[in-house]
Amino acid sequence: MRRYSRGNRSKSLTQRARGNTEDVTEKKLNLKIELPPEPAISALEGKLDASGMRFAIVVSRFNAFITERLLLSACDGLLRSGASKKDLDIVRVPGAFEIPLTARMLALTGEHDAIICLGCLLRGDTAHYDVIVNEVTRGIGQSAQETGVPHAFGVLTCETLEQAIDRAGLKMGNKGFEAALAAVEMASLKAAVGTQLSAISEKQVPPLHMAQGRNDKRGEGLNGPATKRRNVAKKKSK
Repeated sequence: MRRYSRGNRSKSLTQRARGNTEDVTEKKLNLKIELPPEPAISALEGKLDASGMRFAIVVSRFNAFITERLLLSACDGLLRSGASKKDLDIVRVPGAFEIPLTARMLALTGEHDAIICLGCLLRGDTAHYDVIVNEVTRGIGQSAQETGVPHAFGVLTCETLEQAIDRAGLKMGNKGFEAALAAVEMASLKAAVGTQLSAISEKQVPPLHMAQGRNDKRGEGLNGPATKRRNVAKKKSK
């Protein structure tokens, strides 16, 4: 039987470990990085470019320990996307319940490309949390749909303070930053969709004088014979 000393055993283990790492390295080097396949149909997407855009940020003072961190990160995201400080309007409200009405008033002014809503709601011992969460969510969504101005939802709805802290810049990132990027992309997408719709309408809808000329040829224009006959018949019936 062969006997190995401790030194020989450690050397053999070291050599095996090196051999395993070399094999793994060779396998990694042999891997080819492939780009994801491009879709067959081109998609219309918004760009993360906030140059020349104006944004409003509605932030609640309730749970300011969290909301102020959301606000700082949202401003950071907008500035990194190309927005200017002079194009950022910050509006403070008492609590999350006041966010939808304020966001709607700002959207109706027509001066902003998107509205960013920031707040923090923590569950308590009563049903108050559920009532406020439902109203805030419904109000922000309804404001966006009825005004046509993109609204970014950055209101935290957490069970505990620890969950809120994790989502305000700790383990789970910062939801204020994410809301800002969503606002930039949706504002860009809205502009892109509006450009396409205007181009399509110009192609499909003929000018007024052309449409009137076609109707005149059919006798249905303002001065066409069919229209004159109908007018005469109406006068006789009276």
